[in-house]
Amino acid sequence: MSEAAPGRSNEDFVAAGPGWVVLLDGATAPPGVDSGCRHDPAWLVRRLGGRIAALLAPEDGRPLPDLVAEAVKVTGEGHAGTCDLQNPDSPSATVSLLRRRGAAVEWYVLADSPIVVDAGEVRVFRDDRVDHLPSYTLESVRRLRNSPGGFWVASTNPEAAYEGLTGEVPVEGLRRAAVLSDGASRLVERFGRMGWDDLLRLLDEEGPRELIRRTREAEAAAPGPSGQRRWKRHDDATAVLIRF
Repeated sequence: MSEAAPGRSNEDFVAAGPGWVVLLDGATAPPGVDSGCRHDPAWLVRRLGGRIAALLAPEDGRPLPDLVAEAVKVTGEGHAGTCDLQNPDSPSATVSLLRRRGAAVEWYVLADSPIVVDAGEVRVFRDDRVDHLPSYTLESVRRLRNSPGGFWVASTNPEAAYEGLTGEVPVEGLRRAAVLSDGASRLVERFGRMGWDDLLRLLDEEGPRELIRRTREAEAAAPGPSGQRRWKRHDDATAVLIRF
């Protein structure tokens, strides 16, 4: 399930097929920033996510970073003639992938949309480099985006795909997994209202709609953004539960 933040268009993307899930979370552009692109993050996630899904569907076993890199390249070629792809503020997105191959489930995360797996013990796969930047001014984030020592996202440079984190877990003993945008992980990561095991249980027993409903309640009750870095009162929320 995917739900836009109240009053906004949805900048998340999700697709699933037999044995795979792809989720992207577009980065909302700060007010007044010239991205050099005539397209918004919603356009990027639809194009990029759709291309990744098309590459996952054949089940040919290509490495996940290769698929992301190709999708970034093809998406860039689709608007290079109208947009400045060298602009450091070009639209960007997180990428999170799950794919079953034989006796293992492969995972891939580029930026901070988490994947949570339960094999008797709950494990979280998340690229948290954006949480450790020395500064969050526009200038600092611009300099550190897709740069060594900074953080990495899917945007216009295919090589950024190879900076994603990846691994696999055995299917044997795997009970369930969740792929989340950071708007759907807020009850754990921002508001501290539950742990990851509680979030998985909520998804399994009551479904993504209830998770998002509770997230909206927490957003509405939270203090305003004053003094909190990278804070948005509301965010797009996307959650997928996979049972094994």
